[in-house]
Amino acid sequence: MDQIRIGMIGATGRGGIAKYWHKPDGKSIVVGGMDVYPERLAAFQKNVNPDAFITTDYRELLERKDIDAIAITSPDFCHEEHAIAALESGKHVFCEKPLAITVEGCDRILAAWKKSGKHLMSGFNMRYMNMFRTMREIVDSGVIGEIKAVWVRHFVGYGGYFYYHDWHGNSKNTTSLLLQKGSHDLDMIHWITGKYTKKVSAFGSLDFYGGDKPNDLVCNNCGEKETCTEASFDKLNQCAFREEIDVEDNNMIIMEMEGGIKASYLQCHFTPDYHRNYTFIGTEGRMENDELTNRVIVKTRRSNTMRQYADRIYEVKEAEGTHGGADPNICKDFVDMILYGKEPVATPLAGRMSVAVGCAATESIRSGGRVVEVAPIPDFMK
Repeated sequence: MDQIRIGMIGATGRGGIAKYWHKPDGKSIVVGGMDVYPERLAAFQKNVNPDAFITTDYRELLERKDIDAIAITSPDFCHEEHAIAALESGKHVFCEKPLAITVEGCDRILAAWKKSGKHLMSGFNMRYMNMFRTMREIVDSGVIGEIKAVWVRHFVGYGGYFYYHDWHGNSKNTTSLLLQKGSHDLDMIHWITGKYTKKVSAFGSLDFYGGDKPNDLVCNNCGEKETCTEASFDKLNQCAFREEIDVEDNNMIIMEMEGGIKASYLQCHFTPDYHRNYTFIGTEGRMENDELTNRVIVKTRRSNTMRQYADRIYEVKEAEGTHGGADPNICKDFVDMILYGKEPVATPLAGRMSVAVGCAATESIRSGGRVVEVAPIPDFMK
């Protein structure tokens, strides 16, 4: 096989990464798209491939013999159904994060993957961002020694727009935003330390969004739209203060990880600014990122060697493409995995473990902060 033929389940939104796969003269081509909204399928054909097969039923996409692989960029609560069906139909699968919205759902996907003999990749594009690749490289170099503490703060400045004007705001669709938004950060903690989380204790609440507004209220028809701080006139315009919203917007997790590492993760969706701040403290130094200046800073502690005089600042290079250049790289990795058997940076097990931590933390939050064990790796994955 010289070229991978790809079908998209979820033709717009995150499905916009199709442009990195559609290379008619290259190693991959996008030949099909599915979406429940016909107007989005029309946009998909216009922007990606005018000759692509389109459908509102994903099963029709899976039945096609001219499709080798499926990219799943549908809503979170659809991932399990779509991924298992695609694997069982004999397709390779790229599944956007989170892998599923329950641990059990993830394990069913992994079981179907093992049985299928096909390739599966989890859509953790942060593993492909220069900022975090730099941090992983610094840890691997040994300059900060053995990691003992991790602190992560996620300021989600567009939290209301991204998560409370549509389906994300209801827990039946997401479980919690610790899976949807936090899955990236939990995975980064795992990837950079090289360790998984064993147990968690967490606290969270719905401190800003939600309320008593009707579930069918949209911003365009609201009498408060001129003064509301969360008014949105985009396609995402359900009221952010409607009754059905029950997903916490302010979360804090404490984690005990393999190797005795202690980690914390803080996530707030009504902060005015947007950035991620990561701090890793080891036996020989501390590493911290600054997204505002695109730098990684390393401080070394007294060690009675020359190393203590060598604090360092890494100027992270800009990269072309969406999500800081990560999207074209993860799309290339998916193709190389199928064509050449390359081990992906973002593995299926990693996708499962971030969901497992998010689910455990959500359980802890909703049971008063008690300590919850993270569901261990299933035996068939060991």
